[in-house]
Amino acid sequence: MIRRVVLLHGIWMPGVVMRWLAARLSEAGFQCETFGYYGVAQGPDQALPSLVDTLAREPCHVVAHSLGGLVAMQALVQHPQLPVERLLCLGSPLRGSGAAQGMRRHAWSAVTLGRAATLLEGGFGQWSGRAQVGVIAGTSPVGLGHLFGTFQGEHDGSVSVEETRLPGIADHAVVHASHSGMLFSPEVAALASAFLQHGTFHAAQAPPGPAQAGRDGPGR
Repeated sequence: MIRRVVLLHGIWMPGVVMRWLAARLSEAGFQCETFGYYGVAQGPDQALPSLVDTLAREPCHVVAHSLGGLVAMQALVQHPQLPVERLLCLGSPLRGSGAAQGMRRHAWSAVTLGRAATLLEGGFGQWSGRAQVGVIAGTSPVGLGHLFGTFQGEHDGSVSVEETRLPGIADHAVVHASHSGMLFSPEVAALASAFLQHGTFHAAQAPPGPAQAGRDGPGR
């Protein structure tokens, strides 16, 4: 079984934000490393060559938060030969971000997206690559995304659940966590471990406390 896991952070966060989740995955037997990049100043295009080199070194899984999920998927689209077995996206607007579209309409907020704007807005139409893709979405509406975009249905404060549902993915789960909060959620850590090991969230063992996940199958 593949034990190497490469973690990617989101647009405005440093790589250190992935440390808590990396520790939980390490406890489950995975060997974790974090790939850092400058989402705003340099954008996904600048990050992709280095990410491709990192992923190509040896077989691995990828766990990516928010924009990191789109960056990782873009790498796999452009380089389908990469030895990535599973990609787990946490709160990634794989179908495009309504909040990002709203931010682009205002000069003062558009600048905060930098060179990541195009990928965040457009997303992808479907997934048909070799790697198994899983997505965890949040439903705790704590964040500033609603100030810029109108969400349809439940959301995590920055990304709606529907924006995370991409046709062709292997599995999809919903948890009661905010966009950033899922990086520190024992429930998300348990689901992540299950998906990396088995390719499905249904193998997860519930963490202590009341179960909150809604494991609703592949994207649609």
